[in-house]
Amino acid sequence: MSEFICRLGTPSGDIVTRVVEASGASDARFQLEREGFKVFAVSSNEGGISSFNPFASGGKHGRVKQADFLHFNQQLSALLRAGIPMLQAITLLKTRSPSENLRLVLMDVEEKIKSGIPLSEAFEAQGIFPKIYTASILSGEKSGALDDILIRYVEYLKRSVGVSRKLRGALAYPAFLLIASSFMVAFLTLYIVPRMSDLFKSLSANRGLPTITVVVLAISTGVANNIWWMLPLIIIVGLALFTWLRTDSGRLIVHRTLLKLPVAGMLIRQMATAQLARSLSTLLAGGITVPDSWDIASQALNNLELRRRSHAVLPMIREGRGFTEALEKANWIPELGLDMIGIGEKSGSLREMLDEVAAFYDAEAEVKLEQLTTLLEPLILILMAGVVVAILLAIYLPIIETISAGPMGGRK
Repeated sequence: MSEFICRLGTPSGDIVTRVVEASGASDARFQLEREGFKVFAVSSNEGGISSFNPFASGGKHGRVKQADFLHFNQQLSALLRAGIPMLQAITLLKTRSPSENLRLVLMDVEEKIKSGIPLSEAFEAQGIFPKIYTASILSGEKSGALDDILIRYVEYLKRSVGVSRKLRGALAYPAFLLIASSFMVAFLTLYIVPRMSDLFKSLSANRGLPTITVVVLAISTGVANNIWWMLPLIIIVGLALFTWLRTDSGRLIVHRTLLKLPVAGMLIRQMATAQLARSLSTLLAGGITVPDSWDIASQALNNLELRRRSHAVLPMIREGRGFTEALEKANWIPELGLDMIGIGEKSGSLREMLDEVAAFYDAEAEVKLEQLTTLLEPLILILMAGVVVAILLAIYLPIIETISAGPMGGRK
């Protein structure tokens, strides 16, 4: 089964975009027409899950960086508010963009707009922008408030980029510790210990070596003597693992495992709740219906296990069930978040409450992220320091024992 991005007309006259799993494009078209949709376009979603990432590599013109994408939307919103026509704004930003990939994208968008294609379709055709972005633009085109929609999307993107930066910044130091310590261990094991093996042999002629020295020497000698066939094996295993992690099944297993970790699992759920609430609020503000907003926002979740659990929600919403009642079936959104959404739904202020949920869980995730890094740093230090100390003991213990047992060691 493959994924297809389909642009549809609903029986009520709305234009929506859905991702459908089918054996082929004709099968996807048949399924949707049977459900009562008018199918305008069907395109293969070859990027699979990564196609929901607005900054993933791929598309016709390559990767667009987060900062460039955010800056472009800020400028586009400002130009539209100033009364500059869309085509002129795109042309102006195309010439001034510092990103070559973004310039190529805007050149293609400009040509499509000139040929009469709506802005939302022109951006969607690039294959590198998220559905929430193209859906927001579509709603802005239909409502005539594109500049307001872009302002709200810019705020959404600022928060998303801010969360990503905080996550990378928090994990940078633990990652540095791990890499630096690994290089130190490799240097001691593969360079220092083998060069002292002759000394260890001469010392062991008179007395046995300490157990820790024997173990470290055996590991070091084994790795050093077999490094030329071990390296290709490590590379092959690494490539196989990398390829497997890019598959849906591999990522699903990893994501499911991460959710079971004590601190990391809760952090992932809190970040996903904030992302989901922010996406829903942005889409609802653009006039997109609750079912379509959920369809887009839930498929943009980064964790595949949470996305899988969210599949049961959409049918319940379309059946007319309450939104909060349907969300409970996903079985991953925190109870407090459900309570807040329920209050917003009953009071008629769902969009505003979703903003509050996003802000609350952003703050909660920041605290949990700090706890995670506070836990990781000493764990990595203790683990790697233990390994380094063990290697150093293996090197120096035989020397110390030999000196202690020598002529000077017996004098009083």
